[in-house]
Amino acid sequence: MQTKRAIVWFRQDLRLHDNEALLDALTCAEEVVPVFVFDERVFHGETRFGFPKTGKFRARFIIESVHDLRASLRALGSELIVRVGKPEEILFELAHQVKSSWIFCNRERTQEEVDVQDVLEKKLWSIGQEMRFSRGKMLFYTADLPFPVTHTPDIFSQFRKEVERFVAIRHPLERPEHFSPLSVRVEAGEIPTLNDFGHEDFERDPRAALYFKGGETEGLRRLKYYIWDSENLASYKETRNGMIGGDYSSKLSPWLAQGCVSPKMVYYEVKAFEAARVENESTYWLLFELLWRDFFRLMGKKHGNKIFQKGGTKEEEDTAWKNDFDLLQSWIDGETGVPFIDANMREIKQTGFMSNRGRQNVASFLVKDLEVNWQLGAAYFESLLIDYDPCSNYGNWNYVAGVGSDPRENRYFNILTQAKRYDPHGEFIRLWLPELSEVPEEKIHQPDTLSELEQSNFHFKIGRDYPEALVDTGKWN
Repeated sequence: MQTKRAIVWFRQDLRLHDNEALLDALTCAEEVVPVFVFDERVFHGETRFGFPKTGKFRARFIIESVHDLRASLRALGSELIVRVGKPEEILFELAHQVKSSWIFCNRERTQEEVDVQDVLEKKLWSIGQEMRFSRGKMLFYTADLPFPVTHTPDIFSQFRKEVERFVAIRHPLERPEHFSPLSVRVEAGEIPTLNDFGHEDFERDPRAALYFKGGETEGLRRLKYYIWDSENLASYKETRNGMIGGDYSSKLSPWLAQGCVSPKMVYYEVKAFEAARVENESTYWLLFELLWRDFFRLMGKKHGNKIFQKGGTKEEEDTAWKNDFDLLQSWIDGETGVPFIDANMREIKQTGFMSNRGRQNVASFLVKDLEVNWQLGAAYFESLLIDYDPCSNYGNWNYVAGVGSDPRENRYFNILTQAKRYDPHGEFIRLWLPELSEVPEEKIHQPDTLSELEQSNFHFKIGRDYPEALVDTGKWN
């Protein structure tokens, strides 16, 4: 009698806890074959504007996460099969090889991922096997929502009120305790290196807010530190807009993006903290941010490819937006002559991370002040961000550009006001723009207003040591 065997295809769910696809496979099959495929189109490909689709920071984080997942599976008597190529081809071949009955995976909703899973599903039908889809990215189950996905409110505040009123968060699923040994031989495969994807290895920049190491182990360690060890959660609402260091916000986004930590796990750890220590606005605010992640994912499900298109979910594009690659490059290099923008852009270029406050400001500046097509900025973030998630990234860019879910018309950030509020003494600017280290606090946000004499006194010259501003900063006064 043939052994009932299942393949579990790990995607953006690189964890053992709260993994529905994995537990379903263990329930249905006698033997489970865990697999991860580095999709060559994702790790060697480019975005539509020519940036590497997966830059070195996220590539290393994913590689580390796969190493951690393999180690966890081996500790339970299993093995992670690793391959590089096209998942729809590799998994189909493995299904043939191991004579599986099913491939279990968590369903993805954006076009490139959907195309891959659809092709694989059709291939499996041809040999009498099937795909079984689960969910792994969201706090909520779509079946629990008080509306069909296609009727999800387009305004976040309306969405939040409805789900908070009616929907209970399910508890995270248990981590499996053991696996039955495989009776079929499958080569485990080598986990690739950064060099294999065309990236040179690199040292962490000492100025980085945090050392983001990939994997479920590190993600759960960070969760424990932020909530329980440091109790930073208790002041999250007051500190979340900080710019320097690792403690001002949870920094869980990279682990959430790759599925190393379940959002439900975060939710119930917060609830446990509230019960044991303190419940306040800050503890709620971290859960509020998890709602935003679900909201953007539902917008991706509801509106499909509109989130990637110039007119966004509103289908309204600004005719002033241009594909100006010279202005884009100045923005990318942190050479706009606006210190708050440049400091943030140099941080992401050197670390793959930027604070949420920084992201909103640099996006607004690119779109509203330089009038560059927001899609170029979104594609650059897609390449660089260690915590890139398609729905969150493009949803946020839609939001800032005014083509997405925002009840406020013409949202605009006054960069000078923002800089003075969130970096009042210029410490963040001096950290990332050492050429401005001697500029006094009262001028640090507008060095273009320094007189020739002042520049001479500070051994500093606009146009030589720091670029002239691309916009008139006086408009923000």
